[in-house]
Amino acid sequence: MKVLLINGSRRAKGCTYTALGVIGDELAARGVDSEMVHVTDEGAEDLALDLVNTCDAMVIGSPVYYASPSGEVELFLDHLFGRASYAQLAHKPCAVVASARRAGTTATLDALAKYPTIAEMPLVSSSYWCEVHGNTPEEVLRDEEGVSTMRRLGQNMA
Repeated sequence: MKVLLINGSRRAKGCTYTALGVIGDELAARGVDSEMVHVTDEGAEDLALDLVNTCDAMVIGSPVYYASPSGEVELFLDHLFGRASYAQLAHKPCAVVASARRAGTTATLDALAKYPTIAEMPLVSSSYWCEVHGNTPEEVLRDEEGVSTMRRLGQNMA
């Protein structure tokens, strides 16, 4: 099994990356491979479309900007879900994750969840809303409840 992790942040190694990394570690601990795509990398859209064919599941992560997902991840997902066929997406488990300094996570999660649910992808949940809080990767790792939620999400995805 392999899970595609989509990092929807402008920052390649920021807070969203950190949250997805916790999930990836939990997947690896259970023998599940993962591959992360950063939406602003050159060629990321084509790479993600190729990975949709070989991955069994997906996790979409975004920071919160103005109480919404990043514009970069929304554009990326518009293109990815518009280009992928029904057969490439349907029935593959998917999770959505939000990273914020303070607020806007639930609105971001709602917006992100629209992509997999329109493609008949079942949502994988955790023990709480799939969100982390912090302004730096170090602060995210100190968010004990958020990290615990990411770990449980990785376990549930596996």
